Amino acid sequence: MDGHNVSGVYEVYLAKARKFVRVYCDMDPNDGGWLVFQRRQDGSVDFYRDWASYKEGFGDVEGEFWLGNDYLHAITTQKRYDLRIDLEDFEKESRYAVYPNFAVSSETDKYKLSLGTYSGNAGDGMRHHANRPFSTKDRDNDAYARSCAQIYKGAWWYGDCHDSNLNGAYLGGPHTSHGDGIEWEFWHGNNYSLKKVTMKLRP
Repeated sequence: MDGHNVSGVYEVYLAKARKFVRVYCDMDPNDGGWLVFQRRQDGSVDFYRDWASYKEGFGDVEGEFWLGNDYLHAITTQKRYDLRIDLEDFEKESRYAVYPNFAVSSETDKYKLSLGTYSGNAGDGMRHHANRPFSTKDRDNDAYARSCAQIYKGAWWYGDCHDSNLNGAYLGGPHTSHGDGIEWEFWHGNNYSLKKVTMKLRP
């Protein structure tokens, strides 16, 4: 990302993965230098997917996508990274959350999430998920008696079960089902599915 100042798709070399990867970089002149690894914006991509899909990544880096847990691990083991999450609702209001020391462990460690102390204005929707392994509809690693991924139609670092569900179903705002949309409990609760989300990292 160094030496570039235009937002868009770049190829970066991941030494740990030993390959070049197409990524979207957010080069906002006021607060840029972010590598985007998740984007939700229109419901065009199904995020209710299995372990292998989240391991390898899916979607289009210029649209909706998940970069891949193997890539997240490869990137975040190289140095310390900040995580920034940007949220937008259907009323065009926005919130954000930032966490230092963001890292995702290896597949053998079930892609466990590490996070530092929250800052921002969205509320601390990731604290419950720190030190939790990743779960998908076919791989239940949560702390609940049933599968949180199956109940809440997503894939996430579920505990028992979530304060955020950013890979949940795209339900388009208020909904009557509980917690299965793109949720951030400390902003809109568990009956409102957000319009847009980006998750991104930078050193």
